[in-house]
Amino acid sequence: MHTNNGLRTGFSLIELLIVIVILGGLMAVVAPGLMDSQRKATRNTMCLSMNDLKGRFEQFELDNGTLPDTEEGMQALLANPDTDKYPNYPVVPYLKKPKKDAWHMPFVYIKKGSGMEIISFAADRKEGGEGWDKDILLSECNK
Repeated sequence: MHTNNGLRTGFSLIELLIVIVILGGLMAVVAPGLMDSQRKATRNTMCLSMNDLKGRFEQFELDNGTLPDTEEGMQALLANPDTDKYPNYPVVPYLKKPKKDAWHMPFVYIKKGSGMEIISFAADRKEGGEGWDKDILLSECNK
């Protein structure tokens, strides 16, 4: 800093450049870790959402004696897909509006025998993927 009668009046260009270089170095070290933490938190949040959906499907099964078919899917939580097949469907549906994942895509429901799978296609919004684009499966959330 330049001085004028013992008072500092501002930063020199060299001092500012040194600060910028130090901050840039810190960001290069810290930023990747922050991104990984944010991605892990998003995946954990999707697991929580899928577990909530699982609970709603389990309530559907308790009320109706069976899980909805894969073709009936998530819509079965929003409205009775077949009044003859599900006569005990409650007046108020299991969901008021469709649940979507963090990437604004609907979750996928698949009936598997007497169980189910719930899937988010993750950031790439398509089936499959690797790394952070890998699909998030309910069955893998609880491991």
